[in-house]
Amino acid sequence: MQASIKLGRIFGIEIGLHSSWLIIAVLIAFSLVDHFGTAHPNWDRGVIWGMAIVTALLFFAAIIAHELSHAVVAIRNGLPVKSIVLFALGGVAQLEKEPEDAKTEFWMALVGPVTSALIGLISLGLSVLMGWSLMTEPATPLIAMAVWLGYINFALAVFNMIPGFPMDGGRVLRAIVWQLTGDSNRATRVASQTGQAIAFGFIILGVLRFFGGAGFGGLWIAFIGWFLLTSARASYAQVELQENLRGVHVGDLMVQDCATVDGNTNLQTFVEEYLLHTGQRCFLIAENGEVAGMITPHEIKGVERARWPFTLVSDAMRPLDRLRTVAPETPVIEALTIIGREDFNQLPVISNGRLVGMISRDQILRFLLTRSELKI
Repeated sequence: MQASIKLGRIFGIEIGLHSSWLIIAVLIAFSLVDHFGTAHPNWDRGVIWGMAIVTALLFFAAIIAHELSHAVVAIRNGLPVKSIVLFALGGVAQLEKEPEDAKTEFWMALVGPVTSALIGLISLGLSVLMGWSLMTEPATPLIAMAVWLGYINFALAVFNMIPGFPMDGGRVLRAIVWQLTGDSNRATRVASQTGQAIAFGFIILGVLRFFGGAGFGGLWIAFIGWFLLTSARASYAQVELQENLRGVHVGDLMVQDCATVDGNTNLQTFVEEYLLHTGQRCFLIAENGEVAGMITPHEIKGVERARWPFTLVSDAMRPLDRLRTVAPETPVIEALTIIGREDFNQLPVISNGRLVGMISRDQILRFLLTRSELKI
């Protein structure tokens, strides 16, 4: 999931907002205005709006803290974290790769709900210190905000512990099954199937409540179920992909015989005689017998067609020093992550400063299709 708005970095981790977050932020703010206004009709309307906006911001800060806790445990266990993105239904810490053992998976998943529960406990504790007692209406705006944040963070902790993939509870379940069976594939399957069953339960409950007169509340429950269902399926597919590529390195799949073209060839000739006739989408550019760069349709699209006969491939290419490269011993799943993140179709493979091959999406896909067909 890509961030539409970048907020900055915390502990070196990029924090961003998905466009869907803006919609839910407005909905939460209006919901809080209704909540505080109904509970305290005598309070000034401007105060109510101020409370709603500040409380919404603090709630999203709590979600960032939840995701940061996942990220900190991941980093301490050698798992790079690319970013944290807030979206309509919460947040997600995007890892470069999945945990490689059950223990890391367990603690990394559990720490998020624990963090949310601690934030809830602190919020309610502060409310008590300010004079609030359980089962009573808050007497001041500050207490009302703290009480709401306390309850919502406890609810967030409980919701995230639903024992189905990809919720934190599902990852805890996966870690437990993984530890007991020693089979990460089986553990993923169990957690994903549990998550899908729970998701169907939410959808059915939401539909029944909608037709039972609950209105928007029923649709909201059904929407959460739909989100859980699609997330469970997508997460299972992602983890299954990583399992199928476990132990496979770039050197196992790369093409060693790379097509090259002279840097003095113009783009018109290159497109007509090389690109269209060979079916290849990536060529290395040679200058004075050395590889100087790479050219693909992406670079060609940046040049007006009328300029093709007058533009050399060496002028349109991506220079070697600007290329993202991998080594033969790089895990294929890491190369695939780079390809997806940088929106490349292929990567040069460098060993001891020398180009030794190319790895592409197509090669990885063919490997996966063959493995699936042979069921190995």
